[in-house]
Amino acid sequence: MPPQARAGAAVAVVAMLAACASAPPARVEPQPPPPPVVEAKPEPERETVQVAPVPISPVVIVQQAAPPAPAPVAPPVNEEEQQMLALIADLQRYASETADELRRDLAAANQAVNRARTDVNRVRLAVLLTLPGAGPPDDVRAMALLEAVVGKSPGSSPVRQLAAVLYSQIVERVRGLAEERKKSAAAQEKLDQLRAVERSLLLERNRNAGGAGGGGGGGGTGR
Repeated sequence: MPPQARAGAAVAVVAMLAACASAPPARVEPQPPPPPVVEAKPEPERETVQVAPVPISPVVIVQQAAPPAPAPVAPPVNEEEQQMLALIADLQRYASETADELRRDLAAANQAVNRARTDVNRVRLAVLLTLPGAGPPDDVRAMALLEAVVGKSPGSSPVRQLAAVLYSQIVERVRGLAEERKKSAAAQEKLDQLRAVERSLLLERNRNAGGAGGGGGGGGTGR
């Protein structure tokens, strides 16, 4: 090949190389991999299980009885009310006791007052002192015992109220007995006066009868 032809061929090769160097190669986008193929597995056949029916027992409805109503709760009783209840029970018992039992109760009540001079002990002894079966009534001492209870500071104590009632009853009875004594004394005084008049009349009649007999005897002697 002549030198001119080789030069032209070299120029052409250089031009081709320059064109290849200047133009960047085209970018090829990677394609996504295809989705994996999943083979569908056939479902295993289910075994048929026969279940025997369970017997159901009959339902029995039991009606429970209503719970009993709670017993009423009594209000608390203080010590003074308890003593008052015991005193009332004793007074009711005295009405049906014999004379011997009343005398024993009177002795016990005297000892109780000597140990403790409480209102309840005073009232119990005062009541026994007014009962004929326990011995000769002693209204004066009974009134003194009740005065010691009633004459205290005023209050609504049940024992003091009972003592006031008993005191008024004894006072009325003593007043009635005093009036009866006055009437009896007045009647006795009138009776004594009548008897005195009767004796005086008898003496006067005897004197008159004696004088008349003596006069008659003297006249007969003179004849």
